[in-house]
Amino acid sequence: MNTILSVLVALVLYAIVIYIVGRLNLGLTVDGFVGAFVAGAVIAIVAWLVNWLLGALGINIGGGWFGALVSLVVAAVVLMIADRFVPGMKVHGFVGALVAAIAIAVVAWLIGLLLPADANPTTALLMSLF
Repeated sequence: MNTILSVLVALVLYAIVIYIVGRLNLGLTVDGFVGAFVAGAVIAIVAWLVNWLLGALGINIGGGWFGALVSLVVAAVVLMIADRFVPGMKVHGFVGALVAAIAIAVVAWLIGLLLPADANPTTALLMSLF
């Protein structure tokens, strides 16, 4: 039950992040909070599939600057894929997806700073989405 609650809290936080980025017009737009929640769920599923596929192919992104750049490009591709499946969400090209991925990462990081230290499972899940 704790895992389900953590996933739901992470999805709500992720929806808030997408909603904020959508309202700031930083590469994507979304219609309302429900659209942001659906977008968050679809993006989480697509991101999991992409990470699973990369792992199945034996591709390890790694860390450091190169790992961060590859993660941002993968996040931008995930946003562009999710754009096809989520009604009410529009990504404005690859550059818009890249800007949105950076904005989502920054807002998620800021939310992670605001959460208490005992919320680490939720924060880790939120950070793992992008």
